[in-house]
Amino acid sequence: MTIRVVLADDQTLIRAGFRALIDSAADLSVVGEAATGAEAIERVRDTGADVVLMDIRMPGMDGLDATRQITADESLAGTRVLILTTFEVDEYVFQALRAGASGFLGKGVEPAELLAAIRTIAAGEALLSPKAVRGLIARFLAEPDPEPRTAPAVLRVLTEREREVLSLVAAGLSNEQIAQRLVVSPLTAKTHVNRAMAKLGARDRAQLVVIAYQTGLVRADPPVQ
Repeated sequence: MTIRVVLADDQTLIRAGFRALIDSAADLSVVGEAATGAEAIERVRDTGADVVLMDIRMPGMDGLDATRQITADESLAGTRVLILTTFEVDEYVFQALRAGASGFLGKGVEPAELLAAIRTIAAGEALLSPKAVRGLIARFLAEPDPEPRTAPAVLRVLTEREREVLSLVAAGLSNEQIAQRLVVSPLTAKTHVNRAMAKLGARDRAQLVVIAYQTGLVRADPPVQ
């Protein structure tokens, strides 16, 4: 199955470079390009792309606003957003996660790493390592957030086992590690994770971690003094 990709970047040469790289992979294909956030949304709606490589700084609507609109649109639920930017600053990482992005990379990423990241995002996984996700989310939730926090009551839809799995996901464990901890098969662990995602409306593993922290199921460690 070919993973369809939309490139959103205001620099033509950068889009051309990424297109050449992505189209060189047998399982990946660029199906659209955009120079603004608004165009990115149009291309995604036109093509039903699986993954958007989204720059942040673009004229008009920027990549963060475009990400918010894509992830909030139920008709685009199958599209994942990978932020790809020159500016790897924490604030952008936090805003990207809040906007619903499934991953965040700098443009200096190695070609093989970028191709692997696209496949990871398309599979519904978080791009960052479990440890990195945990650290970023903990810092992200320590920042003032104008949006109301998720009520713990949303977790009532989960079984006791699914809550247990959710807490382990938020602790940064992979499916294999969760399976070892709970003495079940990796397939069973993955099934619990997928069911928790479906019940909570989480787009991917990173969003599951956010929900675990926002509901208070797990809490970030206090900063070291």
